[in-house]
Amino acid sequence: MAFPTTDESEFPLRWSGRLSLTPRILFVNIFALALLAGGFFYLDSYRLRLLDSRMEQASREARLVAQALMATRLSDEEALVTRLARQTGTRIRTFAADGVERSDSRSLGVRNFLLRDPDKDRWQTEAARVLDAGIDTVVGAARAPLYRERPRARGFDWPDVRAAYQHHTAPSTLWRAPDRTPVITAAAPLGSRGTLLTTVNARDITSVVRVERFRLGVVLAIVSLVSVLLSLFLARTIVRPLRLLARAAVRVRLGRAREVVVPRLPSRRDEIGMLARALSDMSLALRARIDATEAFAADLAHELKNPLASLRSAVEGLGNVRDPDLQGRLLAIVRDDVLRLDRLISDISEASRLDAQLSRAKFEPVDLGAMLAAMVAGWHARGIERGVELRFDRDADVALTVQGEGVRLERVFENLIENAISFSPDRGIVTVAVTTGDAAVVVCVEDQGPGVPAEASETVFRRFHSVRPEGEGFGRHSGLGLAIARTIVEGHLGTIHVESREDQASGARFVVRLPGPPAP
Repeated sequence: MAFPTTDESEFPLRWSGRLSLTPRILFVNIFALALLAGGFFYLDSYRLRLLDSRMEQASREARLVAQALMATRLSDEEALVTRLARQTGTRIRTFAADGVERSDSRSLGVRNFLLRDPDKDRWQTEAARVLDAGIDTVVGAARAPLYRERPRARGFDWPDVRAAYQHHTAPSTLWRAPDRTPVITAAAPLGSRGTLLTTVNARDITSVVRVERFRLGVVLAIVSLVSVLLSLFLARTIVRPLRLLARAAVRVRLGRAREVVVPRLPSRRDEIGMLARALSDMSLALRARIDATEAFAADLAHELKNPLASLRSAVEGLGNVRDPDLQGRLLAIVRDDVLRLDRLISDISEASRLDAQLSRAKFEPVDLGAMLAAMVAGWHARGIERGVELRFDRDADVALTVQGEGVRLERVFENLIENAISFSPDRGIVTVAVTTGDAAVVVCVEDQGPGVPAEASETVFRRFHSVRPEGEGFGRHSGLGLAIARTIVEGHLGTIHVESREDQASGARFVVRLPGPPAP
């Protein structure tokens, strides 16, 4: 039976195939964490939306304050600026038409706009600021210009003041304080009085974003720790047993199969446990195959020595014997030994290649009924020795098809029929019957010979086990016929055994059971 081979091209790994399983498992889990870390990008967009909203709010407040100032007298401007600065929490400045500062809420005593010196902050604040800078760099956040005061007499150096005066709009601008907090300025026109400028340090936005980043960072840290621990646990439960199995397989490959015990991991019911048990069974099968090969080699040496010893004695005798009759007998011995060696070598060659050939064979439907009928007809055409009668019995109305290799199956039944004829008495009857039952095709070969004792029912299938029929010359059988038959039958997923005849008469009954065709 041919089995497909697995090529590495069916499972391409490219660069990942060069890495161990442990870093690959870690990489997969860390990659999932990287997707979670993408939440920092969302927080940056959330921060930008807050800043946009606050800038729009600053523009509206600047317009409202400007309208309130224009509705009051110029002499009451400073009092109203002071009151509105306290109410809105912003720094309010007014500029004349020439850009010179006219009033400032901070100069009037409202100190609600103070820029912090980052060098005087606590280390926790400094660490938070460094973390903010790192996250802004990773997410690619735009960096606002640094906020710096302008001279009192140069109000138009503020871009918002210049735009509001020239275009009569209420623009706003985002700045960056020295401590990285946002500063928002907004301007509005005051008509003929000049321009208004409001300034606010929006530290609350930075605080909100930092709190959210901190929460996300805590979640990410906890998930990262759990993921790494789970990855290491998973790598330990996968990689460690695989390494044990790999070491055992290497020791088997190096020829230490007898000393190697491949762990079976009976407590594992996953794929690794299945792999461990499969490798263990494979090593046991390999050990059994090695033992069988060694035993086969020993039996082969023993079986070859007998004819070679007889052949050597006969050849040596030919050199010393002058009697023509004795020389004729010695030549007959030489011919018999040569024929025996030829038969033995042919059977040994077939037996040694049988397993490999069966593993590559392509099975096809075989009609056993037609095959056995043709074989019986062939025996009749050639003539059967000693008047032995060969009968064939089958049910003509039943399909007797199996999946197999026809030539090999012919060899099985040829060996069984030849064995039955050789053990049958003169004018005995050999019956070949083929039937179906239990999703299988059953072939029985019966003879009327001495039979096989129950204790020898397995021994007869061993290699080089040969029991000669009474009166048969030595060396006509190699002792491999039944062993070859069993190997072929088992290669077809069938069974073969020997039992007593059902009618309790003298003789042996060999039964071959082969799987039938699959149900439609």
